[in-house]
Amino acid sequence: MQIKKTALEGVVIIEPDVFTDERGEFFEAFQKERYEELGIPPFVQDNISVSKKGVIRALHYQIPPFEQGKLVTVLAGRALDVVLDVRFGSLTFGKHVTAELSADNHRQLWIPPGFAHGFAALEEGTVFSYKCTGAYSKTHERGVRFDDPALGIDWGIENPIVTARDKAFPLLKDIQKDFTF
Repeated sequence: MQIKKTALEGVVIIEPDVFTDERGEFFEAFQKERYEELGIPPFVQDNISVSKKGVIRALHYQIPPFEQGKLVTVLAGRALDVVLDVRFGSLTFGKHVTAELSADNHRQLWIPPGFAHGFAALEEGTVFSYKCTGAYSKTHERGVRFDDPALGIDWGIENPIVTARDKAFPLLKDIQKDFTF
């Protein structure tokens, strides 16, 4: 397993060891002790989404006391994953990183609490898996507009399919100080 740090402290790309033979491929997607050594807390909820090509699901996070860390991976298809620092006082507040996750590259991305997360489905039928450290709470869910010009995120999608809710999220400059660093 290879761990690659990103420009956002705590956000890492995990590349599992993949074993290939005449039958196909095998890799360990999760092993409790190994992930705990990385500082990743236990998971309490798994989510799966299936998206059409061109869908953007973004930029979501949950506030304390129902914050969530997420370990994300693509099981089928391909996605551009985006992580945005929403921790006021952080040296990287308002900065983002991107990573391509696909069924072919087997990458996982660890996103600790304090970061907004989203992705763009780059292929039809992209299956996205989220392992979450906290349960979903509708009243604690927040978001940042995916197309906030101050963020400069290139989603790689010309005519995105985005829910009305995601389009209505505030700009980064208008979010509350729910996470402080």
